[in-house]
Amino acid sequence: MAVKDSKGPCKRLLAFIMPPNSRGLCRTREKQLFILALGTISFLCFGSIWFLPEKPGPGGKVKVVRDKLQAEVENLILPPPPEDVGGDVNINPNIRHGVIDKPDPHKLEEKAHLDAQIELDEEIKRIRKNQEQQVLAKPSFDKEKDSKKSSSSSPEALDNKFAKPDQKPDEVVKSNSDEPKIQGGEDPDATAKERRDHVKGMMKHAWDNYVTYAWGKNELRPVSKRGHSASIFGSSSMGATIVDSMDTLYIMGMMEDFDKGKEWISNNLDMNQMGGDVSVFETNIRYVGGLLTAYAFTGDEMFKQKAVHICDKLLPAFDTPTGIPYALVNMRAGSAKNFGWASGGSSILSEFGTLHMEFAYLSDITGNPVYRKKVEKIRETISQVERPKNLYPNYLHPKTGKWGQQHTSVGALGDSFYEYLLKEWLRSGKRDLQAKKMFDEAAKDIEEMLIQKSASGLTYIAEWKYGRLEHKMDHLACFAGGMYGLAAENEKDANSERWMDIAKGITHTCHESYDRTDTKLGPEAFRFSDAVEARALKQNERYYILRPETVESYFLMWRLTKDQKYRDWGWEMVQALDKHCKVDGGYSGVRNVYQVGGNKDDVQQSFFLAETLKYLYLLFSDDDLVDLSQWVFNTEAHPLPVKGVNTFYRPHSEL
Repeated sequence: MAVKDSKGPCKRLLAFIMPPNSRGLCRTREKQLFILALGTISFLCFGSIWFLPEKPGPGGKVKVVRDKLQAEVENLILPPPPEDVGGDVNINPNIRHGVIDKPDPHKLEEKAHLDAQIELDEEIKRIRKNQEQQVLAKPSFDKEKDSKKSSSSSPEALDNKFAKPDQKPDEVVKSNSDEPKIQGGEDPDATAKERRDHVKGMMKHAWDNYVTYAWGKNELRPVSKRGHSASIFGSSSMGATIVDSMDTLYIMGMMEDFDKGKEWISNNLDMNQMGGDVSVFETNIRYVGGLLTAYAFTGDEMFKQKAVHICDKLLPAFDTPTGIPYALVNMRAGSAKNFGWASGGSSILSEFGTLHMEFAYLSDITGNPVYRKKVEKIRETISQVERPKNLYPNYLHPKTGKWGQQHTSVGALGDSFYEYLLKEWLRSGKRDLQAKKMFDEAAKDIEEMLIQKSASGLTYIAEWKYGRLEHKMDHLACFAGGMYGLAAENEKDANSERWMDIAKGITHTCHESYDRTDTKLGPEAFRFSDAVEARALKQNERYYILRPETVESYFLMWRLTKDQKYRDWGWEMVQALDKHCKVDGGYSGVRNVYQVGGNKDDVQQSFFLAETLKYLYLLFSDDDLVDLSQWVFNTEAHPLPVKGVNTFYRPHSEL
């Protein structure tokens, strides 16, 4: 029988370490010295914790040491992998978890010197380029430097000589008097001058508050005085108001503000940082359109390069069997998709039909045909699909090439498709005959099927839904007054007189929709029946979000007819905006145009600065400021130069 060991585990471990018959590990004095030394070291280490700076949050000083020790122990057991030096090289190294560290002041000083030198070099280049475009005699020693690197993605295939008229070396400098006027243009009429100055003051109020409370954000919340970003801009702040406002600032002569915006665009506008799904349509008309106009106005290559950068980021949306682009693109992932609510995954007519002007012009100024080919493919697909009832439905599936729901509108979902058929014909110098043919057919079919007259004689554009008319007109459709007016003026054919009457009628009806509200601001949509005319009936149709379509038609009809009532109506709109939309922090939309003193929506839309205020300013300006024979406005009111007519077209090669 085994004898049970009476020693406990601790005694057995001690006996193993120090056998009973062995001498002690150290004498008593040595033990005392060892304990004293260990105590001193412990006191110094742990006592120093109390001299550490406080760390905000739970844990305090002890947590600082604990976290550091834990990290070091983990690294000792399992060393971290080598640091990845790849990835996004554009990420600011001073940013960590949303906190910006103070940069080295010496590096800041060096960067300032470098930036100043770069700015000087760019200014010299700009002056030389302006001299070339103004047909100055070119010294022979500059001939070697005539070739410039293209911002296109295919530079090796491009001709780097910008189009210039033939000239002799000793030719006299050409006068600038023939250049398009993009500043000044003051009307000799004293009342018009006073009203134009007032509109400029409105722009200053809107812009200054954006700068103060929302600089770099997409839009301003003027009531709560903070930044705002709608879902169309993804999840990032990419200065939509800055890019959208640039040409308005330039036209109004607000050059310090223009330069401030230019600096922000140069340093911060980078779509590699754009998160989430972004609207292809909105990005094109606001960002690309705004940058292209800034390039046409100034000749600054930076604006063109930024436009190329953005369009290249939009190209994945065009990767469909039909060439009809998706509505949304994720610029980081390079993926694209459509809205889930859009007729079974369809693309929207007003969105994929509102790319041609910008993409075609970008190809002309870069020499890269890829952008033009993308929009020509869209045109080809649309022209080959049979139209039900000779109308264009609002939805087309990008995979099957078949129309979606049978809903046709010249307002939301359809509007700018028709606008761009006419305007691309004009922008191309009336060379794009396919665009003219498609517009003429569509305009006549709309006239026959959708344009109606109310019992009192108001002209309006109804919608076609599932085989019947819906007698509703969107505020967005109020642009059609100006569209039919432009068509009548430029085509000068059998349709012109009739279309001018339609233009006047639609513009008058849209004014009535304003005049019949308590605030003198127009509702989002208005209806016609035996009981009401030009009034909103539903609660979700009564809001006004600073939209420009009505004043756009006022402006165009004033230029085309010189009827004083269009200026008078514009001034009524100015007074209503000041009375009901102006707040300390800018301008806000209102939730109910039939209620004086009602709630604000607390959003200053970027298109208020890009479109509404620009059209009002030009309405009270002389005709030679942004002359309609030399410029065509995109659907965000960014004027693009007419090919073969406007000397600011700045083509990449002789066209």
